Formats: sequence, C-alpha cells, structure tokens
Amino acid sequence: MAYKTILWDWNGTLLNDTGICIDVMNGMLQKHGMPLISLEKYRSVFTFPVKDYYEAVGWDFSTHKFEIIGHEFIDGYRVALPSAKVFADAHHVLEQFKKSGMQQHILSAMEAEFLLESVADMGISNYFKSINGITNHLAKGKVDISREMQAREHFDVSATLIIGDTLHDGEIAKELGCDCILVASGHQNRARLEQSGFPVVEKLEDITKNIIF
Repeated sequence: MAYKTILWDWNGTLLNDTGICIDVMNGMLQKHGMPLISLEKYRSVFTFPVKDYYEAVGWDFSTHKFEIIGHEFIDGYRVALPSAKVFADAHHVLEQFKKSGMQQHILSAMEAEFLLESVADMGISNYFKSINGITNHLAKGKVDISREMQAREHFDVSATLIIGDTLHDGEIAKELGCDCILVASGHQNRARLEQSGFPVVEKLEDITKNIIF
C-alpha cells in the first residue's frame, strides 16, 4: 500500500520507555508491600484503559484510590523519563517516510503538554505535522482525539497507516477505517498483538518492508 499519512503512537512505539514504566511501577508496588512484576508479566497485562492494567498487577481500588495511584505513577514516570530514548531505528524510519513525502503525526495517550515536551527533548518534533495527546494524565484512551484529529487534518483514511505497539492502536485503526501495523518491541507482547488481525513486526525498520514508497 502506498500511504500518504502516518499516525504514530509515541510510548513504546517511537519512545523506548517500557523499562522505566516497569521500574516506576515496581517502586510503587514495593512501597506498598506488593509483589513485583517482570518484563514478561508487564507485557502480558498492560492495557487500556490503564485502570484495568493497574488492577491486573495487583492494585485493589476498594482500598486504594485510582486517581492517587495513577498520579503517583505519573510523578515517578516524569522523574525517570530523561533516561528513556527513542528506538535506535526510529530516526531512519522517520527520515525515510519524510523523504517519501508522507505526512506524519503523533497520536498518543500521553498528556498533551507532557507529550510535546517529550518529543521536543528527543529532537524529532520537525518530522511531525501535528502532535496530539490527551487532556488528562490517566490515559483513558485515544479514540476521541483520533476522531478530532481526523476532522481537523482531513486526511484520507484509505491512505492512512497507524503504527503502534498495543491492541488499542489497532482498535483506533478499526474505528477510523485505516490500516495498522503493530510493533512487538513495546508495551504488549507479540502473541497479544497478533489477536488484532493486523500485521505485527519485531522492530520499526521492519515496517518499511510492508510499505510501497
């Protein structure tokens, strides 16, 4: 397929932040005397809405308030974020898409201002026509902002590709009626991603094998 528009997810797709997410969560679990999670456990249970993920790793919201736990995680994540980098092949793929004339956007479950800062800190803001995040820190989903973005940018969904690392990215692709490729190097494992019915690749550079330039 020859695409005109690319909608990128950020966390776990371009930004390699899975490790710091696990570290921050484990710090919180340890603080409350709860069992820690491994990379394998994390990638098998992470989901949207994130409240469901929190419950899957052991939080009981009859005794803990979700908003407090959620903001505790965000505070820890902000402190840890400077140690996260974009994936090694991200620059090459972004540059290849740019040279081909594809219009690129970010569609993320990160809070909007925080997202802008994060992308700018990585030095890649210039690749994107727009950078779109949510209006709260508790990541309830991206469906609404995807609809708003489509209405604002007027991109042709039949020539649009979503690239993400979670089943939620696939859900958004189905909602918009566009194609999707999922990358199994982020927040969910390959076995789960394959349930989407969309193509799954191991790393970003593999995406270019599925695209006509």
